[in-house]
Amino acid sequence: MFMSKIEGHISWSALERRTAAKYFIFLVVTVFFGSILTGTASQQLNKFIKEPPSDIPNTIGDSVGQKALFFVTYIMVDGWASNALEILRLKPLIIFHLRNMFLVKTERDRQKAMDPGSICLYQNLPKIELYFLLAIIYAPITPILLPFIIIYFGFSYLVYRNQVINVYDQQYESAGAFWPHLHTRIISCAIIQQIAMIGVLALKSEGKFTPYLIPLPIVTFTFHLYCKNRFEPAFRKYPLAEAMAKDTLERAVEPTFDLRSYLEDKYMHPVLKEAENADSISDDSDEEPPLIPLRHP
Repeated sequence: MFMSKIEGHISWSALERRTAAKYFIFLVVTVFFGSILTGTASQQLNKFIKEPPSDIPNTIGDSVGQKALFFVTYIMVDGWASNALEILRLKPLIIFHLRNMFLVKTERDRQKAMDPGSICLYQNLPKIELYFLLAIIYAPITPILLPFIIIYFGFSYLVYRNQVINVYDQQYESAGAFWPHLHTRIISCAIIQQIAMIGVLALKSEGKFTPYLIPLPIVTFTFHLYCKNRFEPAFRKYPLAEAMAKDTLERAVEPTFDLRSYLEDKYMHPVLKEAENADSISDDSDEEPPLIPLRHP
């Protein structure tokens, strides 16, 4: 979140989207690739030294399948436990009682201490995307992982449905701006899964079925480009039909409204506005006061 704030995004939704993107990359590199590569290097170091280089891909392929038990443990510890903590909300409960004991002085302070906040999309969405990546990768390799992920998704649906409806407050309305982020991450997970399957089938079937899978990442990426060009402008730009309807309504409600004079200084930096106001005040002070004729009796 701190790195995204330095980038200077103008809205909270854009800040959360950029944070979610960074967190997803961090999870994929550290949890998925990190556990597979470091585990393979540490467990198979003697084989790497003793066996010929041509057998190293086979050793890596076998070790990737053996990591399924690690990810089962990871899903149970991180996924299932996080759902339990989310429904219990122990941390907000403890913070509320501490604030109520030491900081609350008025009823307004009490209401502020009871504020549940909003759902942290930048923390929850990358975890769901990581579990989706694990599901599609290990479904054809080690299907024993799938029941644990299905249980996680089922409990997550029940828990977060209750939290969104009954607990959390809506902090902003982004009109579905998170969907392009989700679509990009889903396509990334699909491409990673297809590349992994190409490697596994190349090792297991000695390259018999590998040529049939090579076009899959290319077709998937082409589909992503099509969806990006076809549907993303609806999330980034205001529709012309709605803009025209809004202009027509404004002309009917305020026929004398001058848009050009209204927008003349709306995009001026506040510092420049202050300087302009100060100059206008100094100009008014430099002018000589008007002479008022007095009548003598």
